[in-house]
Amino acid sequence: MVVAVLVAGEVAFWVLLGAGLVARYLLRLRRLSTVLLVSVPLVDLALLVATVVDLRRGGTARGVHGLAAAYLGFSVAFGSSLVRWADQRFAHRFAGGPPPWRPPRGGWARARYEWREWGKGMIGWAVACALLGAGIRYVGDAARTEALRDWIGRLSVAMGIWLVAFPVWATLFPSRAGAETPDRAGAETPDRVGSESLTGDPGKPRIGGRD
Repeated sequence: MVVAVLVAGEVAFWVLLGAGLVARYLLRLRRLSTVLLVSVPLVDLALLVATVVDLRRGGTARGVHGLAAAYLGFSVAFGSSLVRWADQRFAHRFAGGPPPWRPPRGGWARARYEWREWGKGMIGWAVACALLGAGIRYVGDAARTEALRDWIGRLSVAMGIWLVAFPVWATLFPSRAGAETPDRAGAETPDRVGSESLTGDPGKPRIGGRD
């Protein structure tokens, strides 16, 4: 059941996101688009409920339960950024919005960007591990929750690799090419300028940033 809900949730996420952007920029139905975009997080809630129900029925935790927790955690951390990313590109292509923001190519600006993204990843890691820990405690059977403990280890290793491969590397070896200068949109950061397009006049999109 969890596998089916996970696949359905991924499909529903993109369907709701796409429908919300079409309603906003092509159909000019701002209220409908807002309802659709706000409904996106409900997909994660449905996945959480399905996972809890499956375990409550006495099922043994499997890898897919851990994947569901990871999906939920990183959706919390990156969901709004992903919506801004899609909104930017859709508005640029279909509504005359400015070119999408892109991250700095190098220098300390790139290092700051990588640290910020890794920080979001750590939020996702923390949420996922909290859900996994809650599942372990809820089931109360070490033999049935081994897969959940394994996922905590996998996510921790993944975050360690991310740390070394991106923010640490960018800090120790900042590239001189494009240092301190993003590709577009000046020196503004994606978090500062990413929300206007979702709240402004759909006829005159004002798009902020997100890589």
